[in-house]
Formats: sequence, C-alpha cells, structure tokens
Amino acid sequence: MTQSLVCPDTVSRVSSVLNRNSRQFGKKHLFDQDEETCWNSDQGPSQWVSLEFPQCVQITQLQVQFQGGFSSRHSCLEGSRGGEALSKIVDFYPEDTNALQTFSIPTMEVDRLKLTFEDTTDFFGRVVIYHLRVLGEKAG
Repeated sequence: MTQSLVCPDTVSRVSSVLNRNSRQFGKKHLFDQDEETCWNSDQGPSQWVSLEFPQCVQITQLQVQFQGGFSSRHSCLEGSRGGEALSKIVDFYPEDTNALQTFSIPTMEVDRLKLTFEDTTDFFGRVVIYHLRVLGEKAG
C-alpha cells in the first residue's frame, strides 16, 4: 500500500533558508500539511532537500507543490542505501505552477534521498515549496 514515507524519525536537511528565518520558512514546513506555510530557500545557483529515513523504503512517487514563479525547470532525484554514495534515480521537469505535481519514480530501495532543484524560475535562484511528499512502501 502506497503511503507517505516521511515520519518523525526522518532526518531532513535543506540547502538554505530565506534570511536564515527557520521559524517562518524552515524545512519543517515541507511536511506539515499546512496550506499557509512553506520552505523558502535563500538565493543561489541550485537548491536541495535531503532525507534520511530510519529504515529502507521503496519509493514510487514524489509530490511537490511549488509557489508559481519560485519553482525549478529541471530537478534531479538521487538515492542510496547502507552508506553508499548517492546515485541518480531520475531527472524530472516540474511546471511553474501552484498545483500539486506528481512524478512517478522508478521503484528503488533507499534509505537516503536528495532532491536537487536546478534552473529555477526565480531570477535569484530561490525555491518555494508548500508540500513535499515521498510516497511508496517501507521495505520488508
């Protein structure tokens, strides 16, 4: 059964936070399911989110909701397991829209993920994400 794989024991990291204001724009807002909050990166050439799961998971889908005007034209998903180096799973190409976008991911068992957002639509390279969902199953 497909489920959200991010849990309280998942460790998340982000490339930056706008004005270092984690209270208002921090990484916790990626997963809080609140329509009023978001992660807002600072400016830069590319932005990223990394996730370390407490156990191996099988990812099947990725859902991202950007703020229009602050999205990425090209994104890359990398993963690994057991302390191995990250390797590319798939490139995906989000639209510059406010809608929740769903991307099918080739099924792969990982315990670590990194999403890199490149070629951002914002002139300064900022990314704004309201929802990030990693869907799949816990590995048996």
